[in-house]
Amino acid sequence: MDKQAVHDDLDRAYATFRLLLDGAGEADLRRASNGTRWTNQQLLFHMLLGYLIMQALLRVVRLFGRLPSGASRAYAQVLNAATRPFDAVNYAGSCLGGRILGERRMIAMFGRAVASLHRRLDTETDADLARGMHYPDRWDPFFGEFMTLADIYRFPTQHFDFHRRQLTLSATSQPDDT
Repeated sequence: MDKQAVHDDLDRAYATFRLLLDGAGEADLRRASNGTRWTNQQLLFHMLLGYLIMQALLRVVRLFGRLPSGASRAYAQVLNAATRPFDAVNYAGSCLGGRILGERRMIAMFGRAVASLHRRLDTETDADLARGMHYPDRWDPFFGEFMTLADIYRFPTQHFDFHRRQLTLSATSQPDDT
């Protein structure tokens, strides 16, 4: 894995997130997004959530990556069976988070999450990054049936870039690198 490329992607996503929120007006944030049931503000929170959950995802891979493969396979099957409740919580959580957190707070949370991921990534060895587990591939289009720690580090920015295309912010609030 090219650690520098992941660091660069984290920085790019954070800079883009800041620009999106700094350029968005109230009408932009209240507007429905494209292809989701969320408003732009709720979708922006959901994009942030991909980074906020990373510490938990990294811990899970570290744990199951040391266990026999069957343990993570069984765990992934249980989680896949709970896809509907997960989807409901994921939707409602993003609705709530998007409503109660202001733009400044979301930017600050994103910055802290990215800084934490930078620090953590710098400590990972090649052996750590190669360790993996079976994942609930029905939960997210970027979750594979089996994911390494390196795959998990790439996940939040893949998720971010996908959802960014669903935002319906005005042209003046969109950064140039769309």
